[in-house]
Amino acid sequence: MNYLITGGAGNIGSSLASKLSEDKDNVVIILDNLSTGHFSKVPQRENVKFIKCDVNDYRDIAPVFGRYQFDYVFHYAAVVGVQRTLQNPLQVLNDCKGMENILKLSKNTGVKRVFYSSSSEVYGEPFEIPQREHSTPLNSKLPYAIVKNISEAYCRSYYQEYGLEYTIFRFFNTYGPNQSEDFVIPRFLKRALLGEDIIIYGDGNQTRSFCYIDDNVEACINSIEDKSCINEVINIGSDREMTVLELAKMILKISGSSSQIIHHAPLKEGDMTRRCPEISKMKKLLKRELLPLDEGIKKLFFHKEVIVE
Repeated sequence: MNYLITGGAGNIGSSLASKLSEDKDNVVIILDNLSTGHFSKVPQRENVKFIKCDVNDYRDIAPVFGRYQFDYVFHYAAVVGVQRTLQNPLQVLNDCKGMENILKLSKNTGVKRVFYSSSSEVYGEPFEIPQREHSTPLNSKLPYAIVKNISEAYCRSYYQEYGLEYTIFRFFNTYGPNQSEDFVIPRFLKRALLGEDIIIYGDGNQTRSFCYIDDNVEACINSIEDKSCINEVINIGSDREMTVLELAKMILKISGSSSQIIHHAPLKEGDMTRRCPEISKMKKLLKRELLPLDEGIKKLFFHKEVIVE
């Protein structure tokens, strides 16, 4: 199979590429403009090719589709990080062009299905916990969430108009060795390793759920052959809800750090009070239990790439 992964130099995209490329019969093409991704994350294998490219520029990406006959496309490229997306709203909104480019080119070149990385952010402040794919209202007004919601609509519209099949993944917090310090677990762990204060915005009672990267990638890859995932939305994350303060204390305990937990004023926007998905579809794909958070953090703690450069 020929796979395209946009945003493949990021945390989830690079891990997906690594797993897919374990099969030497697969060819994996990675596109990334390296605005937030890093080339060091790209798997160095003969069946993986990296192309620096901006998916939001049709003239930049069209030749790639002309060169390769892709079977499946994973569109993971996006501006990420709460602060970055809040500070660059126009750049975030520009990602709608990337979605349109991907779908247009996929439709015209015989791609079998497009897999899109949406986000838990589309749910906004929760009306219900756990958050469900088809019953929980999508109520966020932040640019990042709006773009994800619009892009989901693009997927459904292209199927309705052209029969281009899709699968939408709504990713909740996914952590792993390749995750940047824009996100809470690597940021807390780095500060714990350095003995620096761990900063929490607000009282720390806002909740999140954390999914280890291997669980995310395995579920997404299994969805390729699972026909029940065609033209579906799937929450990808952990259903264990915990507070940010509990997370900080867990990291301090596992690392044996003497760092102190310091509370700063709450963020003005973007820090939702609760996050926790209903993941029965994901569990069906995995056919096993998810990795517990404490075990995942221990993997990071002993991973050489987590140690401060």
